[in-house]
Amino acid sequence: MNTPAELRYSTDHEWVRLEGALARVGISDFAQDALGDVVYVELPDVGLEVAANAAFAEIESTKSVSDVFAPVSGEVLETNEALEDQPELVNEDPYGEGWICVIKPNDNSELENLMDAEGYKSFVAEESPE
Repeated sequence: MNTPAELRYSTDHEWVRLEGALARVGISDFAQDALGDVVYVELPDVGLEVAANAAFAEIESTKSVSDVFAPVSGEVLETNEALEDQPELVNEDPYGEGWICVIKPNDNSELENLMDAEGYKSFVAEESPE
């Protein structure tokens, strides 16, 4: 499982990359693997105010449909429109070209509620013992 150290992770398997005052958001390698082949991504609307831990997007795979939860509260400033034509980018490059949106956080202290890479690896190991 690929878990970049510079990212923060939610218990719903989303990741956050801080880019100055903005938060780029996607789903983790673990999540995309569990979903299977992604066939459709319903992106949030630009300008949408999202609440931390609330569903704001949806990913459909050959196995199921899953909600994507906002790791932080704030305003959606940008979405990854490439996913409309290439939803498989979520599988191929979840931490790069497969990002979902950019959020301007309302309160940066919410980021403290997210796990670092080591914490996330431990969380995943506890959640899915082999």
